[in-house]
Amino acid sequence: MFSPLILSIIAFCIAALAIVIAGWRLSRLADMLADQTGLGEALFGVLFLAGITSLPDFAATLSAAVDTRPDLAMSNVMGSMAVNLVFLGVADIVYRKANLEHAAASPVNLMLAGLLIVLLTLPLLAFFTPVITLWTIHPITPVIVVAYLFGLQLVHRTRVKPMWFPRLTHQTVPDEPEKKTHGSSTSVWLEFIGMAVVTAMAGWILMEAAKNIADQTGLSDTLVGGIFTALATSTPELVTTIAAIRIGALTLAVSNILGTNCFNMLVVAAADVGYVHGSIYHDMAPVQMIWCLVSILMSAILLLGFVRRETYGIGRIGFESALILAVYAAALGVIVAIS
Repeated sequence: MFSPLILSIIAFCIAALAIVIAGWRLSRLADMLADQTGLGEALFGVLFLAGITSLPDFAATLSAAVDTRPDLAMSNVMGSMAVNLVFLGVADIVYRKANLEHAAASPVNLMLAGLLIVLLTLPLLAFFTPVITLWTIHPITPVIVVAYLFGLQLVHRTRVKPMWFPRLTHQTVPDEPEKKTHGSSTSVWLEFIGMAVVTAMAGWILMEAAKNIADQTGLSDTLVGGIFTALATSTPELVTTIAAIRIGALTLAVSNILGTNCFNMLVVAAADVGYVHGSIYHDMAPVQMIWCLVSILMSAILLLGFVRRETYGIGRIGFESALILAVYAAALGVIVAIS
């Protein structure tokens, strides 16, 4: 009744919808658990919510890597990181009271932006150095894992004993736990885990459908992974970020995006492990590194915005959000032109 292409498109859309629904609920559960655990929005966003919202990227990227499609795998995860930063610009547009980076000022978010820039440089070093592998794994892969874990320790220390404090203004929304309870902690955790499972399964289905769409339409893996699957697997970040803003959890909204991108570097490492034909950094097309460089540029712009803390800017959004959106649009045009 339906062609394989139509079935793949239907599966792709259903999986994307499941990710959206689960992501919306995850933001509310994360806000509850951040208060119940005492971790705070920023740290909970980094340790838990970021990992959960990255599950579609993890499932999709690892699936493509195991299937020996390095371009699809790396374009998905690299494209997702760029899209996630764009989502912060979108969130800034949604939050009309002030520049989001001003209102959600936090030393943890500042540390996360710096950590992300450091982590993003590591695949570039692997790409531009000679091909060296140990059991088909590039030496930079374990370095990424160690750097991420060390970075988490720095983030934790920054929250426990911060050495930098943002200036409080009328627009600043501090991360303060709510006094009221939201039901038993066990039930909230169980629902949180359930939404995580749904998100991961949807991510795997999404990539399987994307492979079929790429094969049957003749579109390149770079184009499919960097745009279509990157957007679809990143929808949890957009949904959870907008939902967090709606409930006033601004710190959670920002830390979710930055923490997800940092966690996605573990997805990059997993892709190299899952790709058994050698170093995935050298078997992918050079165009994939455009997304990596663009993400570094956008992260640096965001870091400038955190420090400057502009209250209002172009169209009542910060200059960093306007620049990030412009950079992504230019990069998207280049990718489409050369793919």
